[in-house]
Amino acid sequence: MSDAILRASLRGKTILVTGAARRIGRSIALRLAAEGARVAIHYNGSKQEAERTAADCGGADLFQANLESVSEIERMFLDIDQRLGGLDGLVNNAARFTHFDPLTITEADWDFIHNVNLKAVFFCCKEAAIRMKARGAGRIVNISSLGGIRPWADHAHYCASKAGVIMLTKALAKAWAPQISVNSVAPGVIPFGEQDAPEVAAMIRATPAGRPGSGAELADAVVYFLESPSFITGQVLAVDGGLSLR
Repeated sequence: MSDAILRASLRGKTILVTGAARRIGRSIALRLAAEGARVAIHYNGSKQEAERTAADCGGADLFQANLESVSEIERMFLDIDQRLGGLDGLVNNAARFTHFDPLTITEADWDFIHNVNLKAVFFCCKEAAIRMKARGAGRIVNISSLGGIRPWADHAHYCASKAGVIMLTKALAKAWAPQISVNSVAPGVIPFGEQDAPEVAAMIRATPAGRPGSGAELADAVVYFLESPSFITGQVLAVDGGLSLR
């Protein structure tokens, strides 16, 4: 697969989106399907939402896995091999978010976030890269967060996980160049019905663009990296209306 082919079109490319049943993951999956990609929809517990997203993507294939478990990740990728014949792209979107005073965080709280937000991202990248190297090329996009760029006092565990995603992205970009590009998109405020929550509303007011972002705008950035040449790798694109500049 040449850069020219991937840059020109995603049509016919097989791309896995983790956590694709709802919210940002659903927006990404719908956009990739609209671009002609063959989308693989991952979900864990949100089966009905995943089925709706798959239907809205034109009958996309569904893959269930608890990403806390490396053995389930490995099983999911073997299932993708058997049903779809491998991968051209991976979008690591699945994530968890909780709010705690750092002095109250327990080991279970820490693991709840990091097992999915960071550990699973690495092992999904690893499994995807094995397959992409066999094909000679591939594109990985990891969804990080503004919280991986700026510190949030009551989200120390979450910020640490997303900062880890950013550094992991850069390290893997070096490890797997030139065949595989690895980039990250860092969303700012992309609400799905939470605009009126005090914390979210305050972040929207602080955003230089003067409004929240949308799932479609986040998906635009993902498509950019999936279509870009392998010369663009190890980069982090903040889709945040300028909030990271504050």
